[in-house]
Amino acid sequence: MSSDPGVPITPTVPSAPSAPPSVQVNGETRSLAGARAGASALDWLRSIGLTGAKEGCAEGECGACAVLLARPGLDTATEWTAVNACLLPGAALAGQEVVTAEGLGGPRDPHPVQTELAVRGGSQCGYCTPGFVCSMAAEYYRPGRTSFDHHALSGNLCRCTGYRPIVEAAEALEAPRDDDPLLARTTAPAPSPASARGEAWVRPRDLAEALTLLAEPGAVAIAGSTDLGVEANLRGSRPDLLVAIDGLAELRTLVVDDDAVEIGAALTLSEVERRLAGAIPLLDAVLPQFASRLIRNSATIGGNLGTGSPIGDLAPALLALDAVLVLASPSGEREIALRDYFTGYRTTVRAEGELIARVRVPLPLAGVTAFHKIAKRRFDDISAVAIAFALDVVDGVVVRAGIGLGGVAATPVRAVATETALLGRPWTAVTVEEAATVLGDEGTPLDDHRASGAYRSAMLGQSLRRLWAEGPPERTGG
Repeated sequence: MSSDPGVPITPTVPSAPSAPPSVQVNGETRSLAGARAGASALDWLRSIGLTGAKEGCAEGECGACAVLLARPGLDTATEWTAVNACLLPGAALAGQEVVTAEGLGGPRDPHPVQTELAVRGGSQCGYCTPGFVCSMAAEYYRPGRTSFDHHALSGNLCRCTGYRPIVEAAEALEAPRDDDPLLARTTAPAPSPASARGEAWVRPRDLAEALTLLAEPGAVAIAGSTDLGVEANLRGSRPDLLVAIDGLAELRTLVVDDDAVEIGAALTLSEVERRLAGAIPLLDAVLPQFASRLIRNSATIGGNLGTGSPIGDLAPALLALDAVLVLASPSGEREIALRDYFTGYRTTVRAEGELIARVRVPLPLAGVTAFHKIAKRRFDDISAVAIAFALDVVDGVVVRAGIGLGGVAATPVRAVATETALLGRPWTAVTVEEAATVLGDEGTPLDDHRASGAYRSAMLGQSLRRLWAEGPPERTGG
């Protein structure tokens, strides 16, 4: 599945300026010509009079800004997907199809979601309500829905109503009527992201053009914008050129064969979760705890690793799984083990203009896996410590050990000393206790507002003891 690193990626000529990009908003074509460089999708929508969506946190944590995007579906041609409009650049809406709370319904013709919220007292001040409406509508139209998944609202916060009437409204929703226009819309293909150019923003035709553009000084790749959007909102970060790679077909593949699972870097975490369909159980344990559904609908696997964050939840799991990154540049592709990728706090071996193209997880997978996230909240929170295990135990002996850690050093790390303490040893309480002591000394945990260094160290050892306590009496693996 790997590409020959000696074969360069043929560059293409960057797209020439064309007519101003446009977007379908609530069924009407709107030009993005007036969108300010650096303005968020939320700012742009409010500038054209659609003021239902609000800015609450500007970090993608409250959901007051949620809107619906028409995206390619797995079970239907199109799926309505809720996203945080405060994080997306307005230009990223080019060629897309957007529905806001106003587009769902109004006072004279409310949408079923709006009706249920109204009759069940699901709104007091109403500030957060349009965001709740859009998140609930995405779940309302979810293909095959038989009950309401409460996690669809995990990224929406309400500060005055209380959640009981909101949840009651959600649970009261029946299936959409056959003549529902937004349901009918899901049977037709979603918009294909076409190449476009705006002020300080380009959506390239293909990967080759994207790499050519990223070679320019000040150019930054953007997919879900869940990290860059926060930097823009809170710190005023304004890259010279945003290169939108979220729609590039070369970065949106997922291949499972006899030797490995390869995941395209531009697949959103929600897409990864659904398309893997249990093929990598350790990631199944990670993803439901990763931020909120709203964030996972936009965040990508490549973007999460590209930030180099020491507290991202994916890196520890992928480290434990011996993942390999495929990096692309105009001169070709190269592969690097994830354990060799991080070089310091938010720094990596990735060169300027180089892009994560795919993430490869080798097969067979370990037989004993677990992910333990230590945080102040169970969901939608940043980890104080994250620990991922991937072990094989054959005839009572540990024959393979992969342990990835987050939140205990300047980078995500492998617990190499603990792995050594386990390999070749019997999988017993005595071995686990000895290895837990070693694990408690891994990394260089610090004191901060999330946890003390001593607490982090204690949680590392406790995590291995928990793995032992929760596992079956007989453990066998590949």
